[in-house]
Amino acid sequence: MDLNVDLPIPGQEGAARILGRIFRDYGNNLAIRLWNGETLSFGNKTPDCTLVFNRMKPFRDLILHSDPIRLAEAYFDGSVDIEGSIYPAIELKDYLKSVNLSVEEKIAFLFTAFRMREESHEPAGWASWHWTRTAPKHSREMNREAIGFHYDVSNDFYRLWLDEGMIYSCAYFTDEKESLDAAQRNKLDLICRKLRLKEGDKLLDIGCGWGSLIQWAALHYGVRAHGITLSRNQFDYAQKKIRENGLEGQVAVELKDYRDLDGTEIYDKVSSVGMFEHVGLKNLPLYFSTVHRLLKPGGLFLNHGITHDEDGWNKCVETEFISRYVFPDGELDWVSNIQRRMEKSLFEIHDVESLRPHYALTLRKWVERLEARHQDALGHVSEAVYRVWRLYMAGCALQFEAGYMGVYQILAAKKIRGVLPLPLTRSDLLQSAI
Repeated sequence: MDLNVDLPIPGQEGAARILGRIFRDYGNNLAIRLWNGETLSFGNKTPDCTLVFNRMKPFRDLILHSDPIRLAEAYFDGSVDIEGSIYPAIELKDYLKSVNLSVEEKIAFLFTAFRMREESHEPAGWASWHWTRTAPKHSREMNREAIGFHYDVSNDFYRLWLDEGMIYSCAYFTDEKESLDAAQRNKLDLICRKLRLKEGDKLLDIGCGWGSLIQWAALHYGVRAHGITLSRNQFDYAQKKIRENGLEGQVAVELKDYRDLDGTEIYDKVSSVGMFEHVGLKNLPLYFSTVHRLLKPGGLFLNHGITHDEDGWNKCVETEFISRYVFPDGELDWVSNIQRRMEKSLFEIHDVESLRPHYALTLRKWVERLEARHQDALGHVSEAVYRVWRLYMAGCALQFEAGYMGVYQILAAKKIRGVLPLPLTRSDLLQSAI
């Protein structure tokens, strides 16, 4: 090895040389501003975003550890800022994976990083926001804590960027310009039509959120609806809305784990929207068998949930980030594996629809609304929590757009002898009640 290799010097000049090499082949437009105010531009047009290193430490850590989660944490605590669109900054992760450095370059970069020093200090106002498990994985206690961690942040915070119905799941757009409020109403009605709800039906919604679906079904289809959630904030909000809408006696919501639901063959229809991701893959047989037990023969079950493009749930940067900061112990799988488990629980699959482009649109609209209400959000949560949600939702939008994640509505029926009493075609699904 050539010991006379031209090593970068410490500090900003060394950082500039490292960045110049790393982004030598970068095909887009990016600016990086260092802790001394120096700005480096890559590409020949106006930057899509500017990545700002307010301190030397996160840059040093990135070189020494190559850990995207450390960089995300530096963004949460304000050591790193993102000016302009957040999406190009997130996409840098894929470009950085593709950079091939020589052995000499790697040694030179590490040498420079080791020589970088700054006074240690904790960024002002930083409070760590991450999940720490205190109970066995996917136990009742752990599930309550995990749901509370994510959903009990603040109803007022969620209200800033969700639609008027407080629906925290994929909307259903007729076109890209449709409003989020209209698209979420579309989704509620689509679920009701797929379940072929009719007056007098008993509907169970597992993981009912803030209660929009059970109230929509009662108001527009005349059903008697029962929702369950593990979130205290969601429960209190849903109770309040049920009273405001005059639905006491027709709609009820409980703080209850699905495993604690009693009875056999008591519901005509069951829905579960954005909930089974929290169940845990090992618990899916119990989850589906519980729904099967509760349904009447021939009853319909609509399971709406996120999937990904791998067999099972394997540890990686993305899954570690989500488990630590967003959805503790959430687990995804191939859609084919989900269907197979449903069939093993004696369900007959009737209809499967992918909503992947709809979730990408939903997430981008959520991010846009959250960014527009940044200052309002700080009245309910810390800057760090705001940044967690902004980064998480923007990253998920890109994952759905790239096809790494999907979302499916699977309509199944509890088997009966003979033919299910369902229409021969899907034409009735096009006849919206809204």
